[in-house]
Amino acid sequence: MALPLSELPVEIVKEVRSRKWLALLIFVIVSFGVLAAGFLWPYKYQSETVIFIDDQNIIRPLMEGSAVATEINDRASAAQELLWSRSVIEKIAKDDEIFGEGAADVGRERLESRIFALKQNLSVVPRGDSYFAIAYQAESPMRAFLVAQRMGQLFIEETNERKRTESRNAYEFINNQVRSYERQLAQAEERLQEFLAENVDGTEGDANNRLDNLRSQLELAQMEKSELEARERSLELELSRVNPTIRQGRTPDAYQTRISSLEEQLDNLRLRYHDTYPDIVILREQLQELRRQKARQLAQQGDEPQPLGEESLSNPVYQDIQTELTSTRADIQTMNSRINSFRRLLAEQAQRMERIQENKAQYMELTRDMEVNKEIYDDLLKRRERARVSMHLDVEGQGLNYRINEKAQFPLAASGPGFPLFAAAGLFLGLAAPFGLVAGLLQIDPRVRAREQLEETIELPVLVLLPQIRTPYEQRRDHRITMLVGMIAIVAVVVYLSIAGAALMGVIG
Repeated sequence: MALPLSELPVEIVKEVRSRKWLALLIFVIVSFGVLAAGFLWPYKYQSETVIFIDDQNIIRPLMEGSAVATEINDRASAAQELLWSRSVIEKIAKDDEIFGEGAADVGRERLESRIFALKQNLSVVPRGDSYFAIAYQAESPMRAFLVAQRMGQLFIEETNERKRTESRNAYEFINNQVRSYERQLAQAEERLQEFLAENVDGTEGDANNRLDNLRSQLELAQMEKSELEARERSLELELSRVNPTIRQGRTPDAYQTRISSLEEQLDNLRLRYHDTYPDIVILREQLQELRRQKARQLAQQGDEPQPLGEESLSNPVYQDIQTELTSTRADIQTMNSRINSFRRLLAEQAQRMERIQENKAQYMELTRDMEVNKEIYDDLLKRRERARVSMHLDVEGQGLNYRINEKAQFPLAASGPGFPLFAAAGLFLGLAAPFGLVAGLLQIDPRVRAREQLEETIELPVLVLLPQIRTPYEQRRDHRITMLVGMIAIVAVVVYLSIAGAALMGVIG
């Protein structure tokens, strides 16, 4: 049966008064136990180094776009990972100034124990956007101070070294890539030159222009041939209408007239054709024959010229038409030769176009490889220069920098709960413990202590409640016990305060 809350304070006081010695014992045990815990508690001293992240110095806007400043995401976590690295934390574990002389000569197990303790007590705490603290806790204030100081120094050194190494490695990597693409580009250019040297047919555009030119010339030649053939037919028709000869009297002067006429025609033909031209050969033979006839005639007549009768002579008009016809036929033959040449050239050009089409894919592949390599090579050249500037920035200490904003301070007080807190808590817990225990026991005690409990159980009203009656002797005895318990409690408190004061003043260590 649960005791009503309204009756709980009264019952707690009754129980404590009835068990004074037990309450006193609990008070002494709890208070002095907490005080003893204050003496035995492992107090930790903390020292920290505050690091400032300088990523907005004057060189950053000046080199924007030309260099890449090294950046670290989640800087506090990155700083802790760096400090936890074996290379850094082992230096601290072997530091003679922190762990005494011969710290580097300890055994493997001892060294690992130190490293584990260093990792357990090390923490990196963000302090806004541009600061974080490297904190270390230890039971010795001197060790906490030395480790925090050394941690800050090693962090700055390792960060700068890693930045320089990262920039140098990036530059060397890009530089190796540039050299690699230089070789690839040279090989691609060499393959393209060999291909062009082996395939001298030219490009597809040149071949198409040549084909169009040949087709145009062939069409013009065919048109000229058609015009010459029409002219040939016209001359043949005109020649068929003209009498090839005319009749006239023969005299030596007549021979001379004909010779002069043929010589004039011969001179005209020689102006346009070579001596091997058929009409020129015919005219020369005619001239020779007329000169022989004139010589025979003069030998037969003597000195006085006489008429020789009529004879048939070549018609000059007929000769002119025939000459023109012969010239036209020669032009037709020449034009036929030209047309055949154009057709042969067209056939050769078509074969050349087929070879160009066959080599086009290979040419495009070679050109594409060279263009891609050239594009990547140009981009890598720019990146190499940016990496070079970035490397110089990190060497000169520019870009993203870390510097110590607050040096580690020697801790004057322990972090966490101190001895004064234990001393105050001991008195409070000692006084509260008896009452708390009684309150807990009353809640689980099955005995009936109040009218409400009985009425609730039997569901009947309680008419009379008989009070507890004590005799005068019992009252005197209870009074004496109460006084004795109070005096002992006062003595315990005085002793408690004396011990706590001595500890706070350093008398008791």
